[in-house]
Amino acid sequence: MAKANPVLIKALKKTVLKLKNGASYQWGHMGACNCGNLAQEISQLSKGDIHRYAMQGHGDWSEQLRDYCPTSGYPMDLLISKLLETGLDIDDLKHLERLSDPCVLALLPLGKRGNVKYNDRSDVIAYLECWIDLLEEDWSKNAFTGQPVASEKINAPCILS
Repeated sequence: MAKANPVLIKALKKTVLKLKNGASYQWGHMGACNCGNLAQEISQLSKGDIHRYAMQGHGDWSEQLRDYCPTSGYPMDLLISKLLETGLDIDDLKHLERLSDPCVLALLPLGKRGNVKYNDRSDVIAYLECWIDLLEEDWSKNAFTGQPVASEKINAPCILS
């Protein structure tokens, strides 16, 4: 799970706000999908630039993440490195693209948990808001103890690091 920190939390909040205010959202577009919208906020690149970088490689975000090489010098790998520098890890990004992290899903309302559509703007917003809650709780507790904690909001064994 992502390392909770103010920079990441702020980027996630800005992404939610932009999506709520009508930012371009298209799941099949590498620069305007779930990861693409967060990548825009963190990198300050346009959706077009992100999409262009991705098209130099092959596949969707999951495939690009699988093939990620931090020393390749390819623009998409440089972008992924920038995302990782904010405290994210590869699995966070894979989960974001499919809205699949069990720790985040556990925070969704009961009726919504089994019905999340990874390509639906409102579901992306709900997922991001739950993820922010999880990270803010971890950051708050971590600020006092200096140690990673398991979220007490959920029943799943989700250890944050």
